Amino acid sequence: MSKHGTGATYFYVPPTSVTNGFRTINDLRTMAARFSRFRFATAAAGCFAGGVLFASGMDWTKISWAQSTSGNRPAVALRGPASPEGTGTFADIAERVTPGVVAVNTTRSVRPRANQRGRAPQGMEDFLEQFGGPQPRQQRGEGSGFIMSTDGYIVTNNHVVADADQVSITLSDGRVFKAKVVGTDSTTDVAVVKIDARGLPTLTIGNDETTRIGEWVLAVGNPLGLDFTVTAGIISAKGRGQEINLPNAGNFTISDFIQTDAAINPGNSGGPLINMRGEVIGLNSAIASQTGFYSGYGFAIPITLVKNVTDALIKEGRVRLPVMGVSVTRVEPEDAGINGLARVAGVKVAGFNPPDGGPAKAAGIEVGDVIITVDGKPVDRVSSLQRIVRMRRVGDRIPVEVMRFGTKKRFEVRLVEAENVTRLAVNTESPDAAANPSAGKLGITVETLPADIGTRMRTNGRGVRVTDVAEGGPARDKIASGSDVVLAVLYPTPRRDVRSVADLQAAIATLKEGDYVSLLVQSIDPRLGQRVVNLRIGG
Repeated sequence: MSKHGTGATYFYVPPTSVTNGFRTINDLRTMAARFSRFRFATAAAGCFAGGVLFASGMDWTKISWAQSTSGNRPAVALRGPASPEGTGTFADIAERVTPGVVAVNTTRSVRPRANQRGRAPQGMEDFLEQFGGPQPRQQRGEGSGFIMSTDGYIVTNNHVVADADQVSITLSDGRVFKAKVVGTDSTTDVAVVKIDARGLPTLTIGNDETTRIGEWVLAVGNPLGLDFTVTAGIISAKGRGQEINLPNAGNFTISDFIQTDAAINPGNSGGPLINMRGEVIGLNSAIASQTGFYSGYGFAIPITLVKNVTDALIKEGRVRLPVMGVSVTRVEPEDAGINGLARVAGVKVAGFNPPDGGPAKAAGIEVGDVIITVDGKPVDRVSSLQRIVRMRRVGDRIPVEVMRFGTKKRFEVRLVEAENVTRLAVNTESPDAAANPSAGKLGITVETLPADIGTRMRTNGRGVRVTDVAEGGPARDKIASGSDVVLAVLYPTPRRDVRSVADLQAAIATLKEGDYVSLLVQSIDPRLGQRVVNLRIGG
């Protein structure tokens, strides 16, 4: 007889029958069956125990994901990232910092361009001109910021409030205030605005210099009109800049960004980048994207630089930018080789500003020198030099160490204000070069510089123009044919001006395979200026 239940079939077992105190044949058969089952269970248990002992002896049990803990060791519980002190999570930090973040809303008048006149309905242009032509329209913008003082000073991006007719601030509690722009700095993209309020929540300023790549961060702001949004990611890189083609970048634009993969979108600009201690380590400013929206990477201005700029804006209303008066480029492997550097690091001096003087030149620094330390701090790239110099004041004297073709030299440079010079830390890498397989040791062919070009370039009688660059030669991708002029040979020493083709040939005549040569090159394009090109013969 059977009873059907859910998912299984159950059978009733008939009771054991007894006759005159003796077991029947059926009883014996039942006992035999039970004994067989017992022997089978005993054998199975023995095999299992033996297997466990064998596996333990072979050290196989350690790789099991389903293995329970032994002894007094607690089980591991998976959880989200916490602060270094173990006292906070993303949720804790977001709750703590969000009140100090604001939404920045701007309006600005935009006058239609002249070429937009034809957009009026046909026959209406002259009629509209009677009323002064097309009228300005109001353009609205949105961004973010954070509160830096209890009495209403707020940090945001320059590009958020630049040229705005009106700025308003919305707090996390919904209150709205009109704001006054205290000051802006386009070179760092930092701005300070002020609202009339007291007792505001502020954010704690951290130290981006001690922040490491791979640490967790939060980006807080108002992307795409979604107020007070929090996203998470890590610090992907530091010291970014020359790799980023920022819009409206100028000669003094910073190249020292923190890169993060925390989602940053339009509207996040000016919002804080927060570490896991709840401290601000950066000011969100830009994204790398082909669409204008988040594509994996965003960039924040280091908070130490932001703090330096905001202090100046609040105190003086403007930023006095200190500079050394040099034009520099990154160091290439050939530069490291010719200077005997153990690694490819430092910045190469390409020229001076103004060209005929400036504090760096006055101190004794020469074109072709590789700057390796400034103010006692190592300089491994252009962003390092910018960071160190910008943290000092105009008029400060700072020690500078350079490598000059294998010899270390030390100088003291007095910093001047950027308004008195025209260039600093610009990337002057050459464009692609044409090919000429028949060129010589340097992989270039040259001609006498035409007098009119020399006069326009103010070369003072120096220079030979490059007419061809050999494909696969040492100068490929470093010197441009038709537009580059070789002014001097800096190394091998002594330095000598190049006033003719024969001068250049004589300077390199003794060079052999593997030797280095350093050339002072100037582009016919005045925007590019001078630079130092180091080449390895046969390389």
